[in-house]
Amino acid sequence: MPTFVKHVLPAAVLALTALTAAPGNAFATPAPDATHLGLTWANLEQRADIVHVGRDGQSNPYLGDTAPDAQLPVLCILQDNRPAPAGIPTTGFHAWARGEVRATAPTPGSDLTSRADADAICSAAFGDGFRMAEFHDGNGWSFWASGTLPTDTRFWTAINDQRANPWD
Repeated sequence: MPTFVKHVLPAAVLALTALTAAPGNAFATPAPDATHLGLTWANLEQRADIVHVGRDGQSNPYLGDTAPDAQLPVLCILQDNRPAPAGIPTTGFHAWARGEVRATAPTPGSDLTSRADADAICSAAFGDGFRMAEFHDGNGWSFWASGTLPTDTRFWTAINDQRANPWD
């Protein structure tokens, strides 16, 4: 090996190693887009400032029901242990979720590359404590919460014990 190559090659390898190890480097691999069908829920009933959200005939909590290229709001929740209004169930399926829900701007499911990323979208939109709502927040299948949501759209909703999220 020529002397020039013996001296330049190790330096080049060191420089490239430093570049690829540096935070925010140009060689970093971005998180891949989410590609799995995701679970979506609907607004089942709106009562003034109380909403019942959950599974309807389109929802599939086992496999997901909506392609990740769809742009839908993320259903976000802040569980602050607020008491249930009169007449809202607090036990069993379809129970009070002890909090407030809000919906983000439409978001491609492909942007939901992990639960942490989805939670970050909610906290960035609405503040600390908000996270992506999850299938079991009201003990499963649906829940009641404070809030007003659109009635003409579906919402990305997480599920923690099935592979039915865009990031799965």
